[in-house]
Amino acid sequence: MKRFKLVVAYDGTNYCGWQIQPNGITVEEVLNKTLRRFLKEEIHIIGASRTDSGVHSFGNVAVFDSETTIPPEKLCFALNPQLPEDIRIVSSEQVPGDFHPRYCDTRKTYEYHIQNGKIPLPTERLYSHLVIFPLNIQAMQEASQYLVGTHDFKSFCAAKTQAQTTVRTVTGIEVEAHPLSEGEYPSKKVIIRVTGEGFLYNMVRIISGTLIKVGLGVYPPEHVKQILEACDRSQAGETVPAKGLFLKKIEYL
Repeated sequence: MKRFKLVVAYDGTNYCGWQIQPNGITVEEVLNKTLRRFLKEEIHIIGASRTDSGVHSFGNVAVFDSETTIPPEKLCFALNPQLPEDIRIVSSEQVPGDFHPRYCDTRKTYEYHIQNGKIPLPTERLYSHLVIFPLNIQAMQEASQYLVGTHDFKSFCAAKTQAQTTVRTVTGIEVEAHPLSEGEYPSKKVIIRVTGEGFLYNMVRIISGTLIKVGLGVYPPEHVKQILEACDRSQAGETVPAKGLFLKKIEYL
């Protein structure tokens, strides 16, 4: 029996997240069914990150055990034609039998994508959150630096979290903007990129909602420090929609 590691990209629009759910189809369910049918084995994949309904991925990680003789690096090419177009295996390799994608030391990077402009662009409607008023990128970047480091992020997680501790380490946050369209009503793509050793439920979406308020001038940048220290979810910004969130990559340390 060999253990295979897959790096998985997917458009989460039509899925109820990664993890198998009773109320709808998930990425994990599709991968299990595809692998079982293709390899003719009872396969149960293990994912590194249980992304929520509507969240996208460039690089989630999953492992499974199999007796297949297909060369590990060729497995992605064999599997992709069997999968729906909104799920793709980016790479495949063999890993040690005790490798577990969730229990190893990792650094995860998430991106939150915003379309900043008055006219909603059709190509952005499924993959970004629309903010029609101008965002101050410099203020957002300044505010984000108060969140870098090891802190209690209770203000930035869902109120009903089941986590044993709300202390997490954020190793970096970047806020950048790129032109999307020109004309009388131009648009830009704003990306909030957050890297850390672990995240709480809805943490990146709440951080993004809070930084948007800074960008709109609702909060000065230094107010984010007060929100963090309050350890009170009601003090932070809204939980922005899932469609703008991407799991960018998972690095194993």
